[in-house]
Amino acid sequence: MTLRFLPFFLILIIICFGCSPKISTATKDGWSLLLIDKELSNFEVLNGTAEYYVEGNTIVGISKMNTSNSFLCTKEKYADFILEFEVWADPTLNSGVQFRSIRDDKIMGGRVHGYQVEIESSPRKWAGGIYDEGRRGWLYSLDSNPVAKDAFKVGQWNYYRVQAIGNEIVTWVNKVQCTYLSDDLTASGFIGFQVHSIEDKDQDNKKVKWRNIRIRTSNLESEKWPLSAKVTFVNKTNGK
Repeated sequence: MTLRFLPFFLILIIICFGCSPKISTATKDGWSLLLIDKELSNFEVLNGTAEYYVEGNTIVGISKMNTSNSFLCTKEKYADFILEFEVWADPTLNSGVQFRSIRDDKIMGGRVHGYQVEIESSPRKWAGGIYDEGRRGWLYSLDSNPVAKDAFKVGQWNYYRVQAIGNEIVTWVNKVQCTYLSDDLTASGFIGFQVHSIEDKDQDNKKVKWRNIRIRTSNLESEKWPLSAKVTFVNKTNGK
């Protein structure tokens, strides 16, 4: 290459790299953002046909009649991680966030199944509990930890933290520890944001919103939160 073409070549490199798509969401503190663009290009909608879209830095899900549970799922699978997000849900809706979850055409006709941290406003107050979607049902209801039943605030943004390291799964809502579970059925899978199926027309076209969604997959031991001695430990390992 002659020197007279060098400036043009350097400019071309800068333009190409400047226009290249974002391929990393890692932040300087070791966390990664799950929402990387308005097209939700790193997600896919599974099972149902509820609508999802991006509004600012927020994922919005819209309830819909005549569809099964809908899940906006990461294309990437995660094993050990710490997940944080904030959620606002219409008080009439039930929702949740899947983790270490699976969809396989050969299993239950492709139904999404796996762990779910509960989002709800019902009188039982189990928000923050752990449900096994499509398989065993409730693994940890907040009847095992009644002190945490008031952690979720209806009609407000609520902060969630899910700590899944090895067989140990712990959840917090608004920094109140809700669960302490050991389970070994599924070690890895996607994360999915649920818009629950509805049967009442009054629940149609209602919203669930998630924002500030981030995940950490390295140096987890140093980032673990201390566990409360007052929270009951539930052991489901080895089929217990």
